[in-house]
This record gives sequence, structure tokens and C-alpha cells, in this order.
Amino acid sequence: MYRILFVLITSLSILPSVGMAKETCASENQCIEMNNWDLGIAIGWGQKSNPLKDFDDIPLFFIPTVAYYGEHWFFDNGNLGYTLAEQESFTFNLVTSYSLDRAYFYRWDPSNIFLNRGTQVEAKAITSMSLSTEPEREFNSLETRNFTLLGGAEAFIYTRLGIIRLAYTHDMFNVHQGSEAQIKWTYGWDYDRFIFEFALVFDWKSQAVVDYYYGVRPSENAYWSEQYQAKSGWDKGAEMTARYILTDNWDLLLAVRYTLIADEIAASPLLDQDYSSTYFIGAAYRF
Repeated sequence: MYRILFVLITSLSILPSVGMAKETCASENQCIEMNNWDLGIAIGWGQKSNPLKDFDDIPLFFIPTVAYYGEHWFFDNGNLGYTLAEQESFTFNLVTSYSLDRAYFYRWDPSNIFLNRGTQVEAKAITSMSLSTEPEREFNSLETRNFTLLGGAEAFIYTRLGIIRLAYTHDMFNVHQGSEAQIKWTYGWDYDRFIFEFALVFDWKSQAVVDYYYGVRPSENAYWSEQYQAKSGWDKGAEMTARYILTDNWDLLLAVRYTLIADEIAASPLLDQDYSSTYFIGAAYRF
């Protein structure tokens, strides 16, 4: 009995992996055998752009994958899940996940394992009078954005035109008391030794999530803490992954992702761009 393998593809897109289950799959290279650990590592070069003002982009060198699927329980790159229902046309799971937003602030966030840290650059002093009455977006040291786990439910709907994922999760440890939701459509096809996957992603973040990560505290900047009022919003993204199967263990990989950040988030003075892009090219080994 097997489950479809989206571990390497999903992690290369810098997203939390998710438990996607079915009884059959196209080939062994696309499957995880149940009741066995699936371990892998991708080695290569890439970069994840950082939309935060005065933070460096994040290089990608090593991306590990760790997954285990039992009859009901599964572990997938740091996320736990339990399958409540599994049919030919759908799967329904209880899951945990972690937000991607904190990864822009901290090196050791789970989304940045084996990535170089984005370092904050000190703001330059103003050397001339500005013609604008709006103060420069200069900040004191940012307060801590703590890590938290989200818990909730996800559903996969399997169709001939692709796989649809619907998910809703909520902060489990009262760090920000916010919620996130996702609508994702994935379509994959293979040709000879090539495997391609394309996805469209819509990620919703509640006002509490947006305010916690992108809101400005009074200690950081008194003016902007009053001017910016967080609101909920939808990020919109597209992903593409191409794999070429060299051997039973080795694949060549190309992964790209582009996310258009919600207007409500891009309006935060902590950001200086309204998008984030990721690319990675290299090789992946499955143990």
C-alpha cells in the first residue's frame, strides 16, 4: 500500500508538506511505501526572496525531507496528521502545520532549515530633508515573532483535472490566536523519465496573523504602529516543479514559486516589495 509522494516537490517550493493519500500511484518514484520512513535530501542552489525591508534574500543549499505514513497517522516534514476518511475521490485529515510568515524573520524557523539566515541591515541616517511629510520607515530592533503550531483540518479532492486541497487551521498555543486557510489546485503529469507538477495556491491569513507578523509595535516605531492597521488578506501564488529520474534514488530537480502578497500585508511598512519568489535547481537523493 502506497501514498502519493509530494514530499520533495512541496518542500522545494518552501511550503509545509501535506498528507496526500491514495491507494495507487503512477510509479514507485511518486510513492511513499506505508509503514516505512521516507528520507531524502536535495542539494543544489536557489534563492528565496525576502519581502521584508532591510532583510537579505535567503539562499538555498540543502533541503531535507522526512516522512512516515501509517494506516492513519503520518508525519511529514515536521507536521503531524491523522486520516479520518479516505475514499477513491477524497481524503479528510486532521493536521498540524506552521506558518510561513515567521520564516522571513528567523533563520531556524522550520521553513528555513538548511538555509542561510536573512540578516537585518542597519538603517542609514537621514542626511537631507525629505520633501514628504511622511517619516522614513526606520525601525528600532524588531520585537520577537514567536513560533507556533497551527492545528485544523484539510481535505483533498481527486479529479481528472487535478487535486484540490482545502484547509483551515488555527493557532494552537495562543501566540497570535489567528487562523489560516488554503485553497490549492495541483496538476501533475509525466513523460518518460520526466515528472512535472503545476499548482495554483490561495492562502488566507486572518487579521490576527497579519497583525502579529507584519504589524508594527510601538517600541519598533511609534508613528507606524498607529498608521498601519492590519487586515486579513489572500496571498496568491503559482508553483512549478520538474523532475528527471536518473536512477531509483537520484532525481534532477527544478522548482520555482512566485507569491503575490496580499495588498493588506504589502501595505505594512515592514515590507518593501509585494511579492516573494523562490527558485531551486539541483539533485535529490532518496535513501
